[in-house]
Amino acid sequence: MTRVGILGGGQLCRMLALAGYPLGLHVRAFDPTEHSCCDGLLDRHRGDYGDRAALERFVRDLDVVTYEFENVPADCITILEQHVPVYPPRAALHTAQERLREKRFFAGLDIPTAPFAAVDSRPDLDAAVAEIGLPAVLKTRRFGYDGKGQALLKTPADLDVAWAELGAVPLILEGFVSFDRELSVVAARSRSGELAVYPLVENHHRDGILRRTLAPAPGISPALANAAEDYARRVLEALDYVGVLAIELFQKGEILLANEMAPRVHNSGHWSIDGAVTSQFENHLRAILGLPLGDTRPVGHSVMVNLIGGRPDRSALLAVPGLHLHDYDKAPRPGRKIGHVTVCGTERWQVNAALEQVGQLISEHEA
Repeated sequence: MTRVGILGGGQLCRMLALAGYPLGLHVRAFDPTEHSCCDGLLDRHRGDYGDRAALERFVRDLDVVTYEFENVPADCITILEQHVPVYPPRAALHTAQERLREKRFFAGLDIPTAPFAAVDSRPDLDAAVAEIGLPAVLKTRRFGYDGKGQALLKTPADLDVAWAELGAVPLILEGFVSFDRELSVVAARSRSGELAVYPLVENHHRDGILRRTLAPAPGISPALANAAEDYARRVLEALDYVGVLAIELFQKGEILLANEMAPRVHNSGHWSIDGAVTSQFENHLRAILGLPLGDTRPVGHSVMVNLIGGRPDRSALLAVPGLHLHDYDKAPRPGRKIGHVTVCGTERWQVNAALEQVGQLISEHEA
């Protein structure tokens, strides 16, 4: 039996494990938390990511290790690489963990982004604003997700407030993009160099959290689709990448601007479990094991909706035509993703009609 280790025990680990079992894989997780939504589903080793002895127990007899989040400590990867291949590669983590490094990486590949500047001091912030202008977004270079670790600067009066809130760590200032919509492209590259790219999807956020994804994104021109695939190819090949990667994009007219990348399976690819020939989770496992990649074509139209904060009635959800429920077995908490639903149909109007029912069911529970 092939044994796969996963760093992290959240919902992405859970969905990777569920995709791995039909392939005959044994999945083991390493996670520091007392309780995990993977408990009862797989073998989980509890330990700190800096604990060499715990990591060496975890990696014993594994064939490959991957991860479900991009803030894995570098020392952890160093320890594991002495025993087993780890994918995606260290270079991908190094690039994605620091926003300034990531933006410079995109620029080096001639992938357009919003204008950006490093901010290491209060005078740097003034200089960056003078160069880029307002509005702009001030972000921490490391960590931060779902809208955390950033501040929107609209007027000069906002600078002091943002600096007081964020200025204790290295920052990056990015020009505010008045985009038409947010898109993302999810792609996989295997150990043999084989590539597979999913269609562009349209993402809708509120309060910095992804709320829904439309797959495929409606109204995508061939030029936009080709540009997204080209960006993904450049990134994957430059990093000698293995696994699934997502690039979040802003569409402005017929131009795509890269916002950030995630070296892992991604929330905007969850639709693929029910709406594509091969899910992003299965393709990630295929990629890191050197197996042929699966077909990424969509099966009709899909909308993925995150369940955030609260859990609607299960029976009511499952009564919606074309709906697939994915409950992460997590305790409800404001702002927490505790599951998602995917609504699938052969026609877009069918999906939209079912989506109205979903919206009514989740509105009173969302937080």
